[in-house]
Amino acid sequence: MSSVLADVLQVTALIVALALVHRPLGDYMAAVFSSGKHLQVEKWIYRAVGVNPDTEMRWPAYLRGVLAFSAVSVLFLYLILRIQDDLPGSLGFAAITPDQAFNTAASFTSNTNWQSYSGEADMGHVAQTAGLAVQNFVSAAVGIAVAVALVRGFARSRSGELGNFWADLVRGVVRILIPISVVAAMVLVATGAVQNFAGINEITTVTGQTQSISPGAVASQEAIKDLGTNGGGYFNANSSHPFENPNGFSNLLTIFLLLVIPFSLPRTFGKMVGSVKQGYAIVGAMATIWFVGVVLVTWLEYTHPGTASQLAGGAMEGKEQRFGEGASSLFAVSTTMTSTGSVNSFHDSYSGLSGGVLLLGMMLGEIAPGGVGSGLYGMLIMAVIAVFIAGLMVGRTPEYLGKKIGTRQIKYAACYILITPALVLIGTAIAMATGNGESSMTNVGAHGFSEVLYAYTSASNNNGSAFAGFGANTEFHNTALGLCMLLGRFLPMVFVLALAGSLAEQKPVPATAGTLQTEKPLFTGLLVGTIMIITGLTFFPALALGPLAEGLAA
Repeated sequence: MSSVLADVLQVTALIVALALVHRPLGDYMAAVFSSGKHLQVEKWIYRAVGVNPDTEMRWPAYLRGVLAFSAVSVLFLYLILRIQDDLPGSLGFAAITPDQAFNTAASFTSNTNWQSYSGEADMGHVAQTAGLAVQNFVSAAVGIAVAVALVRGFARSRSGELGNFWADLVRGVVRILIPISVVAAMVLVATGAVQNFAGINEITTVTGQTQSISPGAVASQEAIKDLGTNGGGYFNANSSHPFENPNGFSNLLTIFLLLVIPFSLPRTFGKMVGSVKQGYAIVGAMATIWFVGVVLVTWLEYTHPGTASQLAGGAMEGKEQRFGEGASSLFAVSTTMTSTGSVNSFHDSYSGLSGGVLLLGMMLGEIAPGGVGSGLYGMLIMAVIAVFIAGLMVGRTPEYLGKKIGTRQIKYAACYILITPALVLIGTAIAMATGNGESSMTNVGAHGFSEVLYAYTSASNNNGSAFAGFGANTEFHNTALGLCMLLGRFLPMVFVLALAGSLAEQKPVPATAGTLQTEKPLFTGLLVGTIMIITGLTFFPALALGPLAEGLAA
């Protein structure tokens, strides 16, 4: 079987698997967040925290819950990292320095999972499991909760109430993330992923050298890192490490995990607003952008110029022989178009234009299909913008799902889409102007600039992947990138919840002959075009200085 045919079959199998799961998982999640009943274990959690899960919240109260919980999470994880050397199971590792502890705490709490450290050389068992793995669950659940709150804003009327944050958070963890993660972890163990709490092992390599290997609860953390679109890895090599990702089947499984919830949430959205066709329109836009990205990057890597690439049948630098160009490209596009950040190959080694596509996937807002929760609410914000533009073209007040999109709503949506570009471009500019960006670049010229641009794009969009050549472990970058992660995660949530509250207060307007049919393929095309024009063109000058200049010069 040729490698091209194998890659086509792999993508086909992935699409079929996602299509089969889309409806049952989407319906299940809709039932979870629409139920009025609480499981016994959930009741125990509510009593321990001291909250009433049946109390309805308006958007300011819901936002306070999100911010308060996340602030406590940052402090809790920061403390664990700072006192790691005094904790059991530290494996003899020292406490994490203040700037790196802040960066890591901000990273995992914001669902970014950017790592400026080597996991196997810096983190003990307690830090990995009680610290990082716990945040993998709860940060993902926060994203789902905010998305569900926005969906309720469209579904409800004359109330302004968006549900209860604490109930949504607990249900997301207990009923969705934990059950799927347990099953996925067992499958990963069966494929050869490591799962133990052993100490550091000294092994002899094939060259006769000795190497220290620090195993741990790898499979369980691998499952939630992908399912929750978290990213980060137990090992510095991330999902290219055989302990995390042993073979082709585990590789395809991890790609499935990082896409399955984001691609199923539009079905949840459709069920909760009473029209599954609306969900199909949203998932159609997500799938279109994702599929085009996969095709582009795979094609560019197979046709990479250069004698070595032509002899190898494709660009294999920075890629695992176990996976090849196709599986590596599929993973790279899927991880950058979600907020995952896991990598099974080094994006720094991709061709200039391929790196540009990966960057663009994050710059679009990671909405194809995006992170767990964040992808859905980001796409719905773009849907509001698309409806507004369509209304301007025909000269009537825009409506979406029976809710008028007026001045107030469009201001919230505009503020949402301006935050990330501001963080990316200003952060990159400051890093380059102060010399901190240039000093951390491994390469010079356009590719070196791409390394800096990628770092701030990844942090501000809560992705977490990196061009491997970028030296991020400095006091400046640990602090600056940490701030970008926090602002890039929680400032947009302010406007998402404010928009949700304003929509929930409205009285639905009946559809007329002039109402834009947002469940049709025409709207899906309009939505994709709006995304490419509004967010894509925002970053075009920066892309022209980096990956485009590099690609055109090759």
